[in-house]
Amino acid sequence: MTFAIVLLALVLLMLAAYRGYSVILFAPLAALLAVLLTDPAAVPSVFTGLFMERMVGFLKLYFPVFLLGAVFGKLIELSGFSQSIAAAVIRLVGQERAILSIVLVCALLTYGGVSLFVVVFAVYPFAAEMFRRGDIPKRLIPGTIALGAFTFTMDALPGTPQIQNIIPTTFFGTNTWAAPLLGVIGGAFILTCGLLYLEWRRRQAVQAGEGYGVGHSNEPEQLASGSSVHPLLAILPLLVVGIANLIFTRLIPRFYEPTIETQLEGLAQPLVMQLSSVVAIWAVMGALLMGILTVLVFAFRPVITKFAEGTKTAVGGALLAAMNTASEYGFGAVIAALPGFLIIRNALMSIPDPLVNEAITVTTLAGVTGSASGGLSIALAAMSEHFLAAAQAANIPPEVLHRVAAMASGGMDTLPHNGAVITLLAVTGLTHRQSYKDIFAITCVKTLAVFFVIAVYYATGIV
Repeated sequence: MTFAIVLLALVLLMLAAYRGYSVILFAPLAALLAVLLTDPAAVPSVFTGLFMERMVGFLKLYFPVFLLGAVFGKLIELSGFSQSIAAAVIRLVGQERAILSIVLVCALLTYGGVSLFVVVFAVYPFAAEMFRRGDIPKRLIPGTIALGAFTFTMDALPGTPQIQNIIPTTFFGTNTWAAPLLGVIGGAFILTCGLLYLEWRRRQAVQAGEGYGVGHSNEPEQLASGSSVHPLLAILPLLVVGIANLIFTRLIPRFYEPTIETQLEGLAQPLVMQLSSVVAIWAVMGALLMGILTVLVFAFRPVITKFAEGTKTAVGGALLAAMNTASEYGFGAVIAALPGFLIIRNALMSIPDPLVNEAITVTTLAGVTGSASGGLSIALAAMSEHFLAAAQAANIPPEVLHRVAAMASGGMDTLPHNGAVITLLAVTGLTHRQSYKDIFAITCVKTLAVFFVIAVYYATGIV
């Protein structure tokens, strides 16, 4: 019965998200329903003392990253840099390789620190125009964007400033560059298999005589002839973010002690925090600030005219994304405290191999919540100590745990109720029936890549 209660709460949240209802509203409702069915008297205290505490704790750590990432992405768009990067990649790769071009553009933007939600809006006009010119079915655009933005540059490649690569640092004491070789191998596996799949789907369409199609909704306006921004200048802010992230990751531990104590005259007690839990977050925040300043220095005039409205939009998007994830984090904390969750946890803990155990746990919870960062946060908050103990017993470095957890979060998270999937389909004017099959195929590739990386680690021992 306790297991059924947990399952009911999970299904309710999943259905609410699939129907398009706000997770911010339904995450606490689903969690408190489970508490009500377990112990009615505990509902008020669990809501205030557990759900809200965990939700606010998540925002305290990660909201600045959401905010700075959204502002940086918006400025990249307003400056014309994103259009310049897209045009340059298209010229380099060739008009006939539309799928590869769009994947590379998405990868450059997401690895450079632009939020994947922003990438969807920024890249879609170029994707639609290229697919139209190449007479490639429009229904393949979501799968193509998903491969470029939601997979290897989101959590596999070392140093990526996306939130899925930052969350494990606070649990394992690692940084965003953890297990670089495994990350590169996993990223290459995803990119290769994903491109082979999409190319196979394109050839199928050619053989069937299917083209871009007519009568589509949400067709973008014709793009301007080109951007006046040189592509080397356009890519500079992305390089600044990547390099600054690496530099700050290494410099911050040299300037601060492992335990930081800050005493101000107005404080009754000093502020105390562990550097290992915040160093990666501080490094990414500093890198994104450097990227924002770089855009402002080189594109002040085109940006400043739309800065007020543009940043309002970015802040609104950051608030929504952060609150969605924080609500799911609070939901997970409540579910993890229920008796029924112990059944799930014990079943997952019974998997003997620590890396396989972690991968299955994280990707399962990410799939249930429909959020990579939400499922990752829930899994690590509930079981990170177990993962660390099992890994230490098997002489597995925490950096490997970090990379496996991050990659697993971006596996089955893209089920139909995933917010990024819903946004992607809405922006492109397509439906689940038309395009979700290809998104799900990319999801399967991403999930397989996690176990491929685990196999490579056990076979070679490289990190």
